Amino acid sequence: MAQAKNYNLDQKFDFTDSVKKVIFILGGIGALLLVLGILAAALGGGHGEEGGHAFHWTQRLFANLWINNVYFTGIAIIGVFFFAIQYAAQAGWSTALLRIMLSFGYWLPIAAVLMLVTFFIANHDLFHWTHSYVFDKADAGYDRIIDGKGNFFYWPMEKGTFPIFYIVRMVLFFGFWVFFFNKLKSLSYEEDLQGGTSYWYTLRKWSAIFLVFFAVSSSISAWDWVMSIDTHWFSTLFGWYVFASWFVAGLSAITLVTVFLKDQGYLEMVNQNHIHDLGKFVFAFSIFWTYIWFSQFLLIYYANIPEESVYFIERLSSDVYGPYIFVNIVLNFVLPFLVLMTRDAKRHNIFLKLVCTLIILGHWVDFFLMVQPGTLGHNGGVGLMELGMLLVYGSAFAFVALSNLSKHNLIAKNHPMLEESYHHHI
Repeated sequence: MAQAKNYNLDQKFDFTDSVKKVIFILGGIGALLLVLGILAAALGGGHGEEGGHAFHWTQRLFANLWINNVYFTGIAIIGVFFFAIQYAAQAGWSTALLRIMLSFGYWLPIAAVLMLVTFFIANHDLFHWTHSYVFDKADAGYDRIIDGKGNFFYWPMEKGTFPIFYIVRMVLFFGFWVFFFNKLKSLSYEEDLQGGTSYWYTLRKWSAIFLVFFAVSSSISAWDWVMSIDTHWFSTLFGWYVFASWFVAGLSAITLVTVFLKDQGYLEMVNQNHIHDLGKFVFAFSIFWTYIWFSQFLLIYYANIPEESVYFIERLSSDVYGPYIFVNIVLNFVLPFLVLMTRDAKRHNIFLKLVCTLIILGHWVDFFLMVQPGTLGHNGGVGLMELGMLLVYGSAFAFVALSNLSKHNLIAKNHPMLEESYHHHI
């Protein structure tokens, strides 16, 4: 590695007080907005009727917790997923960026606790299938369709009691995700100490195993955590759709952290060609997300089957959610398509900062549209509570990722393809 002397391969990110201050300020603003939103909802009419049942402002709080739990869990696991992709694909260009991807995985144990706690506290306010009366044929609220799907949530327990099959899946998914993250992390850091090529081969093997498990678990988790909110409705594309949204948001977050570190004087070996490649990934998978969104929408629109079309009708025809359908499309397709189309735009930090920040916001809107209509109906919307919760979660995620990124070398210094990353040119 003749070129290695030009770079500090033992460089570590200094998580300075000034950076922490910015994160704490944003988190503090978010907490203030969240409290103001809760007070406004509690004191200003956060009660009413929804679907024949009394609505309480806490349901909106729980819906927001669920939106951000699922969204930031996705960004975290995408960091691990993209890390594993580099090894499975035997990629060399991204060697200098591997530790950024890996740092996102530190959120997963926190996400697991937040998801489980939120579900146990708020399941009746989030999921209609958790109410026992929908399975009771003698009850006026009996639902034949939900009853038919009950075993997917409750087996082997009696339907309407304790959703053990659902809980077991959630625990298994998070358990294996955290296991694979820790395995990949420990091997990567061990490679820094020992060198050689054996760790690369071992990482490639474990990455391939993880990717197979992720392919299955990411789809089923999308059905469990999001699609089952609208229990009557289903889409065979939904697993892909949630993955696409997670992936674009995760790629945007990786790009933002990379650009941030470059602006701070780190990652000397990362050049405009690496930045260009990240921009291409964001651009390409924004198109992929749009393809999935339009495919799902067009098939349902064209078939015009009531039990399928109701999903989009209740969103498009709503004064609360209708405008956000178009915000979703503009932020997640029109903006990246037009701004990142040229080669130069994908190589300039200012464009990437703007677009990636708006994409992260845009895909939060995407999950907002997946969750709130089915949980809150006309009592939803974007207000102080939503903005505050997003800032709190975003700040917490950034703090966890950056604080752990600062504990190890920024560069996988003994990676056998480091030389290829030095000379990456497109």
